[in-house]
Amino acid sequence: MIDIKPLRYFVTLAETRHFGRAAARLNLSQPPLSRQLAALEANLGVKLIERSPRSVTLTAAGERFHADAVAILASVDQAVHNAQAAARGDAGRLSIGFTMCAAYSVMPSYARSFGAAFPDVALNLREVVSNDLAAQVLAGQIDAAIMFPGTPNPALSSRIIVSEPLCVALSRRHPRARARQLKIGQLKGESFVLASEDVAPTLRAAILDCCRQGGFAPDIRFEVQLQQTVLSLVDEGVGIALVPASMRRAQLAGVVFRPLADAPTIEQVLVWSTANRNPCLTRFLELA
Repeated sequence: MIDIKPLRYFVTLAETRHFGRAAARLNLSQPPLSRQLAALEANLGVKLIERSPRSVTLTAAGERFHADAVAILASVDQAVHNAQAAARGDAGRLSIGFTMCAAYSVMPSYARSFGAAFPDVALNLREVVSNDLAAQVLAGQIDAAIMFPGTPNPALSSRIIVSEPLCVALSRRHPRARARQLKIGQLKGESFVLASEDVAPTLRAAILDCCRQGGFAPDIRFEVQLQQTVLSLVDEGVGIALVPASMRRAQLAGVVFRPLADAPTIEQVLVWSTANRNPCLTRFLELA
């Protein structure tokens, strides 16, 4: 650490106006303190204090230097605090990418909890089409991502943070909208709205497999990128959709969500690069 002892010695002497009291506060004997102050004056080329048997008086230069020294020490203390906080991950910057499904499941609570626990970390949240997330983590464009599971990559670590069933999204005008629960076989012959394969291959594969278990291949009317678009099309009555249960929070007035019997479970994972050394990421992983 930078040697700022002479400044601290001088400020303590200026506050106490007495060598004995200053030395006691600094846990020193008087001779070393006197030598330090004499060396400081010699380095500055000005006289800072007037000595008398009973007290110390600051010169005009001493008064000015005292004010500046107090500000310098406060800045140094703040710099030390900031560096230590950054090293711990208590301050800094963190970028998290996430899918729309995460926006309706864990992302809001994570943002609230992390923001409350680490107010000095600038949290950058990016809603991204899911097929781009892993690539952005690997490229260092974001620190972590909340996404559907993808192809395993040895450069990435992951942790399951959401596990939820699929449910059925229908227009309120749909004949089955009043059902308390639906079976997959009851959806045979319906027009489906699905996320495209290149955007959410894991989710799409689970939906197609669920339909096969029900004895049919879905009639895919529309393929889109965003789950919000899926629900908007359901709202218009042009098809139905199987969506993660957390999408109920979207609360479109014209859409109802019904449980699906024996529904498959859909997972979302938190993904980060094993090479990422951002201390703020460590803090986020601890919270998540």
